[in-house]
Amino acid sequence: MGFLGTTDNDGVQETQIVIRNGREILLQAFNWESRKHDWWRNLEKKVPDMAKSGITSAWLPPPTNSFSPEGYLPQNLYSLNSSYGSEALLKDLLKKMKQYNIRPMADIVINHRVGTTQGHGGKYNRYDWIPLSWDERAVTSCTGGLGNRSTGDNFNGVPNIDHTQDFVRKDLIGWLKWLRYTVGFQDFRFDFARGYSAKYVKEYIEGAKPIFTVGEYWDSCNYKGTYLDYNQDSHRQRIINWIDGTGQLSTAFDFTTKGILQEAVKGQLWRLRDAQGKPPGVMGWWPSRAVTFLDNHDTGSTQGHWPFPSNHVMEGYAYILTHPGIPSIFYDHFYDWGSAMHDQIVKLINVRKEQDIQSRSSIRILEAKANLYAAIIGEKLCMKIGGDSWCPTGSEWKLVAHGHQYAVWHK
Repeated sequence: MGFLGTTDNDGVQETQIVIRNGREILLQAFNWESRKHDWWRNLEKKVPDMAKSGITSAWLPPPTNSFSPEGYLPQNLYSLNSSYGSEALLKDLLKKMKQYNIRPMADIVINHRVGTTQGHGGKYNRYDWIPLSWDERAVTSCTGGLGNRSTGDNFNGVPNIDHTQDFVRKDLIGWLKWLRYTVGFQDFRFDFARGYSAKYVKEYIEGAKPIFTVGEYWDSCNYKGTYLDYNQDSHRQRIINWIDGTGQLSTAFDFTTKGILQEAVKGQLWRLRDAQGKPPGVMGWWPSRAVTFLDNHDTGSTQGHWPFPSNHVMEGYAYILTHPGIPSIFYDHFYDWGSAMHDQIVKLINVRKEQDIQSRSSIRILEAKANLYAAIIGEKLCMKIGGDSWCPTGSEWKLVAHGHQYAVWHK
């Protein structure tokens, strides 16, 4: 993949360099309850620890005014006073992050937007008296507006935005540029990416030039009843198709790896090698675009829609922090589950950085059976998870990190 730009200040080229480098460590810096805890102030205190721990980018909750306090039903996109804190407190946080060289990631919620006034059909599908004062043409016809049909899946219960409209895209690019260059967000996370065509994400990235982006393309893994199928190729292919649709400019959360890993750690570690001998998630096919994670504000936290088994979380981190892909750590595990877990995660981050493991590092899977998984990554790091005892052959391997059912060695 070549550079898309030719000059040093070309933002899309900067994106490509960061993705090509593959050494990002992300932190989801909130959970579903964060709005109750003076969040911007809370995070500002933690910035020095994030930097010391090796975090490169922190995903913050949606920063704009929202009908729901968590931020996912936005209304006035240009108001930065939210339940997480005032605009002034947000700017203090972003300033502190800049000092410590951690990139702030904005949560971009542009699939749907709550109207201010009733229009066509008596629905709240107009946006009068606030910036981006769109009329009913901005809302898809399938969710009560006068726009075209949606180019993705509907987010039910609220007006879904029609991204086929030129004026909508122009306004959204203007807003994204404002977030990027005036407010100071450097990275973007695209919420509910299934809701509109990936080609618009490409246009938004090219327009606003964030340094790094990740999309939430979340659909269900393949199950037979409650039993997870071994083969999840069609699931990871759908995520890969979305990444392709962005012109390969964006990464995506590796929901395939999450789904498989959280079943595998329950004594089914054979799941972690696919039929071709590779890791079975997006990471196994396109690691430079796979953001691996264990939980987020939806799957874990107090929502608990699809949680990682709590007694296996460190095995999960031993997997994603030693493997190719771009690992993301969840706030709760890092800051709410005790200092022992925090320190074990930091140790694994340090080992990853010291051994220069990155998104495209090679991997050789040595064992994948019920209670043992072992692999060599980048030919200089070795790891195992599971209840069976195991260690690599050869005196050059030195144990550098270990805990409940995991161990990591390097040369």
